[in-house]
Amino acid sequence: MSGDIIGRGWAFPPGLDHRGRIATVAGEDEIEQSIRIILTTSPGQRVMRPEFGCRLNEIVFAPNNAQTAAQAERFVRLALGRWEPRIQVEQVTAAPDAHEPARLQIELRYTIRSTHSSRSLVYPFYLIPEE
Repeated sequence: MSGDIIGRGWAFPPGLDHRGRIATVAGEDEIEQSIRIILTTSPGQRVMRPEFGCRLNEIVFAPNNAQTAAQAERFVRLALGRWEPRIQVEQVTAAPDAHEPARLQIELRYTIRSTHSSRSLVYPFYLIPEE
């Protein structure tokens, strides 16, 4: 039932389901997929909507430190605030991964507005270190 309120969309990447039809996702899975699409799309990649996406790729060559983490938090918060109106972003935290020096762990806590369901998502963002 809540999937009807939240919506249904094509699965990404596009593909076929077990019946040979376009695969779709619905409900909270559709929102999580939308968040991931926003975070992995750089502004300028979509021809018909060049503003769409998140500016995370601007920091791909930055050092994995607190300043870069703060910039990542800001970029994620701004992008989701603009492009995903079905959620309320509660918290975004980013920190260098202790076990992987090139990975920035971005943790997102959000609430789905229509159902008041609290969710979280961990998004690993990989930086390219200096050689």
